[in-house]
Amino acid sequence: MNLLLQGRLLVTALQFLTRLPTPRLSRFEPDWINRSARYFPLVGQLVGLLAAGVWLVAGRVWPGLPAAVLTVAVSVLITGGFHEDGLADTADGFGGGADPARRLVIMKDSRVGSFGALALGLILLLRVSLLGRLSPWVVALALVVSNGGARAAAVLAMATLPYAGDPDAAKVKPTPQGVRWREAVFALLIGGWPLVGLKPENAILSLVLITASTLALAGLARRLIHGVTGDVLGAVEQLGEVALLMGATAAVSLS
Repeated sequence: MNLLLQGRLLVTALQFLTRLPTPRLSRFEPDWINRSARYFPLVGQLVGLLAAGVWLVAGRVWPGLPAAVLTVAVSVLITGGFHEDGLADTADGFGGGADPARRLVIMKDSRVGSFGALALGLILLLRVSLLGRLSPWVVALALVVSNGGARAAAVLAMATLPYAGDPDAAKVKPTPQGVRWREAVFALLIGGWPLVGLKPENAILSLVLITASTLALAGLARRLIHGVTGDVLGAVEQLGEVALLMGATAAVSLS
């Protein structure tokens, strides 16, 4: 394994998914974005760690709802609303288009419509409301689990579904295609290992919920636009994040 290349791929993933300061790359190849997908869950876990730090500190000063809002706000700032933007565009396209071509046109429009606003409002409300259900340290772990695992789900979607539409007209290039299965498996392993910190029943429920949300959205995308786009992958991440948060913080018991 070329460690220098892997380091560059990790930096590429950080630059692509976040607004965090990173070392400057001496050179860049467009294919590195897709090759760096294996590290997307690791970047997500870093976002989760930073959000967890805000949660633990803010919870001591402004417990409850204010701490939850600050935590979600910081995670959005770290990523620049990258995934949230994809969710809004996907909701507008899927909800407002009559055929695949029209849906893709709507998704490329930077303006947020009623479907996108509703999706954003609901997803942010869910994320805020799910924080604070359990002890601060359990919620902190849930933030790491959800941010890493949701990005692993997006990588799996990249590996399994074709790209929808014209690659030359894509908002972000290169288009999310060509991720290799070994890269997707690597991403799933990175994204999944923090689940061992949860109680078994919560880990199982988390896996069930994120599998259901990813399959449902992937199936909808295949039917409505015949594949995925970057926006759909953002939506996969957002739904997966909420699914994992719900599973990690649920009051369930195997006994």
